[in-house]
Amino acid sequence: MIGNDVVDLQQALLDSNWMRRGFINKLFTAPEQQYIRLANRSADMVWLLWSMKEAAYKIYNKHSGVRTFAPLKLSCSITGLSADACQGQVRVEAECYATMTTIYPGDYIHSIAAGSAAALPQVRVQVLPNLPKIDYKAMQPTCVSHHGRYLALIF
Repeated sequence: MIGNDVVDLQQALLDSNWMRRGFINKLFTAPEQQYIRLANRSADMVWLLWSMKEAAYKIYNKHSGVRTFAPLKLSCSITGLSADACQGQVRVEAECYATMTTIYPGDYIHSIAAGSAAALPQVRVQVLPNLPKIDYKAMQPTCVSHHGRYLALIF
């Protein structure tokens, strides 16, 4: 199974004040908070970690049938990070999902998750403008994510 999540960074800036009191503590574990504190672009790290959690949760939800999204039960670790990409893992209870994230600073962040790192390079990703006229269901994606100006499809 594959999961994905896209975060429109401009929309996130309008909709969420991640710096408000309690926000970080409710969503991120202590090690994740350390990633945020040490990041050159803390806001991007917030949304990178969030997109990793969301992508992994979509797989976990399909597999387990558990529909409660409890962000602190999903624990991210980063194994590789550059200005435009991140490799990592998300643990949810006994499950571990490999993640790959593409970062477009100031624009969007897109994460995919799979049961193994070997499956990630085989995933075909299409990020499109989130327009109401796009009949994405006819394209038969495996997983769909949308936020703000973007629609992300996984095949």
